[in-house]
Amino acid sequence: MANKRGNLRKYQSFSNTEDDVDLEALVNDMNSSFESLYSTCSSVQSESVPLLQHNGQVHVHRNHHRSAPMPPHTHTSTSELQHSPTSPKQRLRRSQPMHILAVRRLQEEEQQLRTSSLPAIPNPFPELSGSPVLSPGSLPPCQPSGTYIINIFSEDGMGKVVEIPADMTARDLCQLLVYKSHCVDDNSWALVEHHPLLGLERCLEDHELVVQVQASMTSEGRFLFRKNYAKYEFFRNPLNFFPEHMVAWCQETNGAIPPSQLLQNFLNSSSCPEIQGFLYVKEMGRKSWKKLYVFLRRSGLYFSTKGTSKEPRHLQLLADLEDSNVFTVTTGKKLHSAPTDYEFCIKPNKRTELKELRMLCTEDEQSRTSWMTAFRLFKYGIVLYQNYKIPQQRKTLSHFSTPVRSVSENSLVAMDFSGRIGRVIDNPLEAQSAAMEEGYAWRKRSQRMNILGSPSPLHPCVLSSVIHRTQLWFHGRITREESHRMIHQQGQVDGLFLLRDSQSNPKAFVLTLCHHQKIKHFQILPCEEDGQIFFSLDDGSTKFTDLIQLVEFYQLNRGVLPCKLKHPCTLVAL
Repeated sequence: MANKRGNLRKYQSFSNTEDDVDLEALVNDMNSSFESLYSTCSSVQSESVPLLQHNGQVHVHRNHHRSAPMPPHTHTSTSELQHSPTSPKQRLRRSQPMHILAVRRLQEEEQQLRTSSLPAIPNPFPELSGSPVLSPGSLPPCQPSGTYIINIFSEDGMGKVVEIPADMTARDLCQLLVYKSHCVDDNSWALVEHHPLLGLERCLEDHELVVQVQASMTSEGRFLFRKNYAKYEFFRNPLNFFPEHMVAWCQETNGAIPPSQLLQNFLNSSSCPEIQGFLYVKEMGRKSWKKLYVFLRRSGLYFSTKGTSKEPRHLQLLADLEDSNVFTVTTGKKLHSAPTDYEFCIKPNKRTELKELRMLCTEDEQSRTSWMTAFRLFKYGIVLYQNYKIPQQRKTLSHFSTPVRSVSENSLVAMDFSGRIGRVIDNPLEAQSAAMEEGYAWRKRSQRMNILGSPSPLHPCVLSSVIHRTQLWFHGRITREESHRMIHQQGQVDGLFLLRDSQSNPKAFVLTLCHHQKIKHFQILPCEEDGQIFFSLDDGSTKFTDLIQLVEFYQLNRGVLPCKLKHPCTLVAL
């Protein structure tokens, strides 16, 4: 019986020893994992550390590599180990047993920290966000701030450096340039994004931030400051843009669409208008063009793989409207071998190469204008209409308080200096008669000086031949092609005009006029009567002493022209 009890005790102690060895190895692994995560107290070492209490017994793990050797003839009991004084760091690090689940959780957190792309950043203001650490996803988006340097170029190639704030829009920058260049603010100036190597250009929308647009431009891109009368022409004459066969609606419409309803359908995001028609599309990476049936919707630009079918399985996406902008191509036939001269392009809002552009081409100028206008309407919607209405509602500038001077302001008054003291003429009829009398007196004085042979620069013949050169609509000796280019750049709206010297007759002039998106030329011939030189457009039926009177007359009367002169084609020097 005693032998059996002894064997049983040996078996129990042997089994307990095996269990203790396994648990000790396991806890050692846990301690090593814990030390790899929190090694802040590595300088403090101990000879023996209590690891686990099992059945009231304390197991001691001796670290022979880190602890100093114990002096001889020393003995440490279990109670002394339990009540031995330890430092706070040791108590925090070694006093409590670590559970397996807690160690696994710590290992997972360590792995997540190692695999994260950005390290954890201490939050300097934890009371605002409630978190002591800023994770990468919680970081706020980078917003532009401060001031930036922008280079603006005019049509003659001269540049101007302007320092603007980060939140300045294209409209505010145009007003700033108008003020600094002493131009007339008629709400027709625009900022143009120009890429000479790609042959692309577009007018920035009034609400676009100039700094953000500059960030997406390449090094060769630049900003141009010029007039654009066609920027909001759609809101003035909407029915001149989209023919009936070009617009498709989800709902059935009877007869012609009123202009107000047409505007509402295009500006309303819930409506589903669709622009459709044939376009020449350049294949990506090739020089060949294909004629495809194309659909422009709010979701993007599509083409049909089977004729004019609109079934979803036959439609393929050409370009997205959200992350793209539409550009006019100025060198289409030369650079891209386009089938016609009416090419436009859809360019992503990033620094792209030539092969990444989506080149399109139409049959005539009206179709190109309609497609490009529809692209802007579908992308911006009601924002475009708000940009069109803002100049009529806002007369003050947002970034500087100095008002812009305009000729339309009543800053000039009629004065009478016939007496000893000058007086202001308040009566409009009296002011008009005084102006006419002054004009007659000037002509008599000029004739008297001509008879006397005075070489004065006020000679009528000399004055009438040079006075027009001071006007903004006169451009001197430019070619026919250059006049076409200027008309194209400034909008091709009805009544856009300029005057230039005639290339065929050195004594004559040419009036270049745009009507129905077609450019026409009218020769102004000099005619002599009673020894005085006059200018006429209709073979002498209506004669004018100088070109200024001729332009002022046809601004009020159409006469032999297809339309009145409305918008002078002007260039500004920055």
